[in-house]
Amino acid sequence: MPLPAQPPASAVVIPARYASTRFPGKPLARQTGKYLIEHVVEQVKKAKKADVVLVATDDPRIFDAVHGFGGKAVMTSNAHHSGTDRIAEVIRKPEYANVKFVVNVQGDEPDIDPTLIDQLIEALEKGHGEIPMATVATPFAHAKDIENPNLVKVVTDQKQCAIYFSRAVIPYDRDRHANGAPLGAGPGGVYRRHLGIYAYTREALLTLSGSPVCELERLEKLEQLRALYLGMKIYVQQTAHAPHGVDTPDDYASFVKRYNQLNEHSND
Repeated sequence: MPLPAQPPASAVVIPARYASTRFPGKPLARQTGKYLIEHVVEQVKKAKKADVVLVATDDPRIFDAVHGFGGKAVMTSNAHHSGTDRIAEVIRKPEYANVKFVVNVQGDEPDIDPTLIDQLIEALEKGHGEIPMATVATPFAHAKDIENPNLVKVVTDQKQCAIYFSRAVIPYDRDRHANGAPLGAGPGGVYRRHLGIYAYTREALLTLSGSPVCELERLEKLEQLRALYLGMKIYVQQTAHAPHGVDTPDDYASFVKRYNQLNEHSND
């Protein structure tokens, strides 16, 4: 007699909305022969510590597409204001009551490195409850990007836990500003770009979702500041390379080009 399936200890949940402002219908773009959301699911499933991979959506077209390619999708409310709230709705369902660790991977990250998912879950495991949340940062490749408010900066303490996240340039280099010198970028630079992948303990996720927006979050429009405001430690995993996210149709065209070139080389 086969043993009963073990309940998942970890879940990767991929929030996916149809109504993207800059790229409507983005999850269902299919110029590669696969849906964009399908590429994301395939990458995430390569993570060794991902016991279950779910797409959380409020749109039946995405739900049907995910089930069509053999993935798992969960319909959620269309009233959520953030991916965190959408994920929390999924994790509150009885079938996921035993999930201890939850990873939030954006539905527009077809190049996500599965190793990062494993590293974030490992960070929570090793944190033994003292580290309830983890995320990722990478050095800025170009100095001009450091002052871009759309690219979030993070500074950490000596244990690689976040001190603060901001759209502003942090830390502020007083002497550089006075002398007009360029900001430093690259692996040796102090500036780190925050990447929007998160891992939470179950308790941390539900606490965040159940807490009101704080003033810091309202000003910066950065949800992770709510966690810092509540006193949560956020471990920041370092990575050398940022994945290529798909925010716009041009980004998607670039992904399609990379994907086709990779397939051409693999078939040579």
